[in-house]
Amino acid sequence: MASLHVKKGDRVMVIAGKDKGVVGEIIAVHVEDQRVVVEGVNIMKRHRRESQGAGGRRIEGGIISAEAPIHVSNVQLVTKVDGKEVVTRVGYEREEVMKKRADGTEYKAFRSKRVARKTGKEI
Repeated sequence: MASLHVKKGDRVMVIAGKDKGVVGEIIAVHVEDQRVVVEGVNIMKRHRRESQGAGGRRIEGGIISAEAPIHVSNVQLVTKVDGKEVVTRVGYEREEVMKKRADGTEYKAFRSKRVARKTGKEI
């Protein structure tokens, strides 16, 4: 399964939908569905009946608000440039690194890193 251009903890801006323009942090990532849950975005209300929970614990009823997932194509990464937040695309660069095996020998390998297209800096 391929990875996504954003991950948990990234600051993103919604670029499409009813919450267009809202900036928030990614709370959860669902790679298999290509969806992300962003803090304060796509708030859905659910009506819950009061009930008896496991162990005799009472579950309170009422209207509960929570974030619902949105498609990853509707968000774009936000980075800081000169103190201002700007949206940017995500690129990838591979750098050569030295790794050690269990027996102590070293070998060359490549590490992939995410790069902000606007600034060229590692994210």
